[in-house]
Amino acid sequence: MLDPSRRPQVVIVGAGFGGLQAAKALANAPVDIALVDTYNHHCFQPLLYQVATAALSPADVAWPIRAIVRTQKNVRVIMARVTGVDVQARRVHTSEIDLPYDYLVLATGSTHSYFGHDDWAPFAPGLKHIADATEIRRRFLLAFERAEVVEDEAERARLLTFVVVGGGATGVEMAGAIAEVARRTLRHDFRRIDPRTSRTILLEAGPRLLPSFPKHLSDYAMRSLQKMGVEVELNRTVTGCDAHGVSLGGDGGNRIEAATVVWAAGVVASAAALWIGAEHDRAGRVKVNADLTVSGRPEIFAVGDTASVLDRDGRPVPGIAPAAKQMGSYAGKAIAARVLGQPAPAPFAYRHLGELATIGRKSAVVKLGFFQLTGFLGWLFWSAIHIYFLIGLRNRFVVAINWLWSYVTFQRGARLIGVARQ
Repeated sequence: MLDPSRRPQVVIVGAGFGGLQAAKALANAPVDIALVDTYNHHCFQPLLYQVATAALSPADVAWPIRAIVRTQKNVRVIMARVTGVDVQARRVHTSEIDLPYDYLVLATGSTHSYFGHDDWAPFAPGLKHIADATEIRRRFLLAFERAEVVEDEAERARLLTFVVVGGGATGVEMAGAIAEVARRTLRHDFRRIDPRTSRTILLEAGPRLLPSFPKHLSDYAMRSLQKMGVEVELNRTVTGCDAHGVSLGGDGGNRIEAATVVWAAGVVASAAALWIGAEHDRAGRVKVNADLTVSGRPEIFAVGDTASVLDRDGRPVPGIAPAAKQMGSYAGKAIAARVLGQPAPAPFAYRHLGELATIGRKSAVVKLGFFQLTGFLGWLFWSAIHIYFLIGLRNRFVVAINWLWSYVTFQRGARLIGVARQ
């Protein structure tokens, strides 16, 4: 029972797309919000691969959470790691402080899934956070530096082999960007090696790339990648991964010696379902009611990649930014309605706005309902959409200028790497 003498306390765990949208939806509600995140910044994940391939700097795709919500006076930002939730006492336990709540929004997102092989993680980093992107960038660029000085031909070939595991949008974008850097950006920068001789290999366990797109767009993406020099291997599963490369199953089964492996094959939800003892699906996503609340816990909402939600046709809502933002907005409005004693909103209904994936500097695939684009027009549309959704005028301007410069000159300005001192 809420105490009428105090303002309701709302704890939002996670400052990604869903969490921030939930906070914004509560801007005018008479509540106090604690916005908790492990990091002090919000990251625009769709462009992380450009940080990983030196097209953008981390500051171009990330913003301090406090700066984003500084005008919203009912929000308190807490940088801490959540360690558990006491659903009986309604308290969130963190590494820094315990937070009481009347309403809890779990927007904790997802992490990389290695399908039971977490020991592969050190050798095949995924792409979820700024730290992931900068580590991939370091490994990617360092491979060329080491190839320049190594004497053994086999080792040089291994250093110049780059493997991307997973043929979804992230894998396709990553493979295209790696090939573009190797064949265009770096081609005149070395004296003993020719970066154009490097290999970029994209592995997909299924029968085609971009499985959520229509087949003709998947086929277009595959042809575009191959034209860029990417070796696409379908129906190939990774059965082993170590510091020297990957082992494959599927047709014939073999091994690829590679110094750099990027994992884009799958995700798994955070531990949020375990914190609250909720029913979840195989990927760890919390199964929620039609109003995004947890069964038996009407004060707890789960949104974004944390929630298992079905659309009007009974299909799972995809784990993409627009879906997370829609869920976050709905949860915030539902809480505001309860606090103000207003009727609850209609059950959550996901509106699919479309899908986009870029393949290179002037090629992309776009599907927005019946509206479809490929090639240069698709790339222009993809670029405009991503610039529009960036936070802040400064970031939009910087990213647009960087992309224009890269398009005209083939250069990438964020190629700084560091090596730990011995």
